[in-house]
Amino acid sequence: MIIPISKMISYLTNVMTLKPGDVILTGSPVGAELVGAGDVIECEIVGIGTLRNTFVAARERAKTC
Repeated sequence: MIIPISKMISYLTNVMTLKPGDVILTGSPVGAELVGAGDVIECEIVGIGTLRNTFVAARERAKTC
């Protein structure tokens, strides 16, 4: 990571109040691969459920004049 988590948290707590359950999104790590057709990403919250996204190939756009 370019900025260590400890420094990121220090900065954030100077400009906002972090509360229990807050999520800090840090972006993709170096070398992370892109998602492709058929890949599945899941996010689960206990007691609520699972959000599941399956990636499909992009449709070809119609050509315009």
